[in-house]
Amino acid sequence: MKPLVLICSQDAEFYLVYSHILNVDGFESELAGGLEEALAMAGDREPQAVVLDCQPASAAASNICVRLKRELRRGDLPVVALIAPGAGNQHLDLLKAGIDESFVRPIAPAKLLDHLHAKVASVRPYKTENARSLCCGDIEMGIDTYRVRCNGQEIHLGPIEFNLLRHLLENPGKVFSRGELIGAVWPDNIHVGERTVDVHISRLRRALEMSSLRRIIRTIRSAGYSLEEPTAEQAMGQS
Repeated sequence: MKPLVLICSQDAEFYLVYSHILNVDGFESELAGGLEEALAMAGDREPQAVVLDCQPASAAASNICVRLKRELRRGDLPVVALIAPGAGNQHLDLLKAGIDESFVRPIAPAKLLDHLHAKVASVRPYKTENARSLCCGDIEMGIDTYRVRCNGQEIHLGPIEFNLLRHLLENPGKVFSRGELIGAVWPDNIHVGERTVDVHISRLRRALEMSSLRRIIRTIRSAGYSLEEPTAEQAMGQS
């Protein structure tokens, strides 16, 4: 399940731009047009992060931040403000409201996405009944809880890396072309180049530094990628 980001804005163009940016990188997004709608949707949909469109000389964003954290009793809910150019005086009000981070637009999409990935990974997921898990070597993945552990230590993955690892864990030994991984991991309406797959595989390998699995996500030349089942020695972290 893709992490949900609630976008609070009264600007349809703003929402279309940022929802596209989020969706390309594996997030789901929904629009809330005002304070009460944001509170209602946050209570019903349980987003894992909130992005606020801050208009100049408006206190709406700081009010939303205060009430989200207070009324929902979710102090760990990441709330990010995107401030219009020339409205830097909003920073202080947002800090007082408990904002987690604020950026002045225009902002490089990668900067916002990196921040959201880090924050979403640190939020304690909601517990579900009959949680499913996948195990391979020293890796344990909770599919429903969206958590990955290596040797008992939690590791943080972005949504795309999580889905890549899940797909590989579900199909050990099978070689997947980059096109097949795109079809299995990315949304159908998103165009992704094959080079993007290489970038996310590299990120996944870096995240799995402590695991034997890092060494057995194999690159198959001219074919794609495969996850080999670890040997007994690899499972114990030996070379």
